[in-house]
Amino acid sequence: MSDCSSSGSDEDLDPGLELLDELGGTLSKWTNYIHGWQDRWIVLKGNILSYYRSADEKEYGCRGSICLSKAVITPHEFDECRFDISVNDSIWYLRAEHPLLRQQWIDTIELHKAESGYGSESSLRRHGSLLSLTSAASGLSTTSASSFKKGYSLQEKLAEMETFRDILCRQVDTLQKYFDNCADIDSKDELHRDKASDDEEDFPTSRPEGDYLLYNNNSSKEKLFSVDSLKGSLGIDFKGEAITFKATTAGILSTLSHCIDILVKKEESWQRRLDKEIERRRRAEDAYKAALTELKKKPHYGGPDYEEGPNSLINEEEFFDAVEAALDKHDQIEEQSQAERSRASRQISLPPDTYSSISTQKYLTKPHSHTSSLSSIDLISASDDVHRFSAQVEEMVQSHMTYSLQDVGGDANWQLVVEEGDMKLYRREVEENGIVLDPLKATHAVRGVTGHEVCHYFWDTAFRNDWETTVESFQVVETLSDKAVIIHQTHKRVWPASQRDVLYVSVIRKILSTNENDPDTWLVCNFSVDHDSYPPSARCIRAKMNVAMICQTLISPPEGDKEITRDNILCKITYVANVNPGGWAPASVLRAVAKREYPKFLKRFTSYVQEKTSGEAILF
Repeated sequence: MSDCSSSGSDEDLDPGLELLDELGGTLSKWTNYIHGWQDRWIVLKGNILSYYRSADEKEYGCRGSICLSKAVITPHEFDECRFDISVNDSIWYLRAEHPLLRQQWIDTIELHKAESGYGSESSLRRHGSLLSLTSAASGLSTTSASSFKKGYSLQEKLAEMETFRDILCRQVDTLQKYFDNCADIDSKDELHRDKASDDEEDFPTSRPEGDYLLYNNNSSKEKLFSVDSLKGSLGIDFKGEAITFKATTAGILSTLSHCIDILVKKEESWQRRLDKEIERRRRAEDAYKAALTELKKKPHYGGPDYEEGPNSLINEEEFFDAVEAALDKHDQIEEQSQAERSRASRQISLPPDTYSSISTQKYLTKPHSHTSSLSSIDLISASDDVHRFSAQVEEMVQSHMTYSLQDVGGDANWQLVVEEGDMKLYRREVEENGIVLDPLKATHAVRGVTGHEVCHYFWDTAFRNDWETTVESFQVVETLSDKAVIIHQTHKRVWPASQRDVLYVSVIRKILSTNENDPDTWLVCNFSVDHDSYPPSARCIRAKMNVAMICQTLISPPEGDKEITRDNILCKITYVANVNPGGWAPASVLRAVAKREYPKFLKRFTSYVQEKTSGEAILF
């Protein structure tokens, strides 16, 4: 059998098959929890797998390599495009663009690994057939000598029970024949008795020797039958049969007792083994928990198996703790950067004359500059804003003016989740296919600013980085008009949640009031669209949104002929957000983060607007 196996394996191997000196291709490699998946140029040469930042940077040297001799290649259980390569504590997470491409990479790597002489099936067939069979045979013999020896006594006793059973069956048959013959003799005796009773002078009698006699009329004795004759006819040794029967029953009882003892000992042995297995399992669970704790301390903790997704190894509580810690860290970094900017601005020292001239120029020119910058978007009408998204813009604006300004009471099912002074945050819980789509609505009242100013700073990208702390980068993709732009915006990664980006149209609009007693409305509407220049990427999850900042300015007339100051104006803000995160994340985490971040955003942004407009001319 070993010869056949060896010859078959030799036929499977093609002696003319030679691997290429070097193979290269692009795969996505997991870098870290900040940058996630990044495209890398992977090179396979011999049994060494290396990666470069790109194919053009090969001349600068590889950024890492791994030996495939003892590597373990594992296709991912859920992600059909991903496979992992691990050697001891080093793990590479790789991802192809297609499942077939992944399989090609795995097959090629396994082939290179096999040619290196380690862990391949062909090398086992080539060198280990006879040795494996010999080892298996010796192992089986050793197992037989050790494992079956414990149960041999029980098998022997069961064989003895079979023997005793056969002996008893034969003895029962013998006794049955004896009793059947005795019954026949009794019937004959009855016939003789009946005959003797007719004569009244003939009476049977018996002798002490056990012979049965019959006296006839002339007083002569005639032997009817004897025990010896019965014994001779049946061939039964009663004494021997009695001894054998007694020995058989005693042997059965002894064997049964021995079997019971063996079973009791086996039960005790199995109980001890069960106790050992329970203890071993407990130790394994403790070791697993300890290993998981140590794993979290290692650099590769936070890999793709621990990021956002239905199959994440992190439970919802740990997921929320990680997100909250990351948000706290972002806030701390932002506070430090703001403090540094404030210190830097205070450290600027200028001569008194220069300062006074700059200060005078500031107050003379800044209000004019600010007013002129905003005058281009004053009194916006729909006819001035014509582009290919005009129909969608009009639909979104009308929808927000109709539904977003409605009262939160009635059948709307809005739930108040945060109330801090004049600011209130409402939520409606909505899920679709396991993805949280909760619409949010916030109302706020801010003194000293107008709706025009609030919407301007919210819409104009020149001020975006001043108040937005969650954006990593943004770019104006296309300017549709002086009142509408398309923006691509990438948000900062908050591990273990995946990084998100959005592509949306942002439009600013002034809605004139149809009633003299009602104020005009300023509105900024941001809603997601598609653009050929910015398709969804593998790095980020493309989120969808429909956000509106709706502002109205309320004026309390000053006493007498005094001019209106910022103390006389109040901006009523309604902020609505419908966001589809684009991928799975724990519902409790998303809702907790929204409850925490939206109020902070509104307070931060409105405080920024108040700071920017303080001392400036009022823009209605």
